[in-house]
Amino acid sequence: MIQDVLDAAPTPRVTETVASHLHPIASYDLADHPVPNGREEVWRFTPLKRLCGLHDGSFTAGGEAAVDVDAPDGVVVTMIDRDDPRLGSVYSPRDRISAQAWTSFQQAQLISVPAEAELDRPIVVTVRGEGSGSEACFNHLYVDVGAHAKATLVLQHEGHAVRAGNAEVRVGDGAQLTMVSVQDWDDTAVHVAHFHTSVGRDATVRQAIVNLGGDLVRISSSVDYAGAGGSVDLLGLYFADAGQHLEHRLFVDHNAPRTKSNVDYKGALQGTGAHTVWIGDVLIRKVAEGIETYESNRNLVLTDGCRADSVPNLEIETGEIVGAGHASTTGRFDDLQLFYLMSRGIPMDEARRLVVHGFFADIVRRIAVPEIEARLMAAVDDELTRSVGLPPASAVGV
Repeated sequence: MIQDVLDAAPTPRVTETVASHLHPIASYDLADHPVPNGREEVWRFTPLKRLCGLHDGSFTAGGEAAVDVDAPDGVVVTMIDRDDPRLGSVYSPRDRISAQAWTSFQQAQLISVPAEAELDRPIVVTVRGEGSGSEACFNHLYVDVGAHAKATLVLQHEGHAVRAGNAEVRVGDGAQLTMVSVQDWDDTAVHVAHFHTSVGRDATVRQAIVNLGGDLVRISSSVDYAGAGGSVDLLGLYFADAGQHLEHRLFVDHNAPRTKSNVDYKGALQGTGAHTVWIGDVLIRKVAEGIETYESNRNLVLTDGCRADSVPNLEIETGEIVGAGHASTTGRFDDLQLFYLMSRGIPMDEARRLVVHGFFADIVRRIAVPEIEARLMAAVDDELTRSVGLPPASAVGV
């Protein structure tokens, strides 16, 4: 059975190229991706000097990260060579660092869930950065969820690393996948990653990106559909401290009819120089009749000196849809909520803590992975203890 899974390589699909500055031409060849100068639309929010040379090839190789995989029985976990035909069948690089990661990895991690399997516990992948300097390491992950299978995958990142990589996720027809990636790096880490998911006919995917640690973390998530009826929830939670740059770039390609997507990201910022970026883009192609989509990003500014950039986009090529919309807000604490809590004898600091808990609670609940829910709320508490008094902040322009 294991060999059958390993031999079942998906057929590569060719997707029509979109003529837009939001959708650079995909290529595995590093030479096809010019070195960014910071003026490009896809790079204008990213502080290139803090990327440790990942963007221009000036990085120093030799970084190390230990990877541990704890998987239920029946799940295939192995390393495959870069010439394996499955690699590149789901995703091809669309920016310079993604192409650099593709060029630089030696072996890819394969996680394969057999068709119709129902896992009794999550697959947990723990990545522990073991470096101490600016040496870079690269990785590639291929996740294959068979038709009508049900699985949960948790990726945990910790320690120090300068790391770039790609993840290809293929979800078979009728399958259900919950995928959570937690970036809880040390304060000096740099992490650039691209997750691409291909959603099968009538399949359901819930993806959650949690960004808490690191000096600079830039996560791109993209989705397309291998058949009609697929549904995707893309959830995000992030908390930026002084000097941190946390960037999230979302792209949902509705390239099949009667598909659904919902994007909901929430973030909090505190401390001088805290910077978050959220770019959401949904493309509704001409063939994607009867689709339904909505994207939302909300930012809570806790102190002065923060900056939140939030840019939602909708590209619609057909009017034959059920609905499409987006929303983006950035602001400080709700004074009415604070007044209500304080009028009932709750001290101001504790009232603000409760407001932040309430702000994130809905996202944590919807992630629906009990094994990490308590950990996430504890991490939010830990972030709050780093601020002194949580002074009111004025809203930051978007």
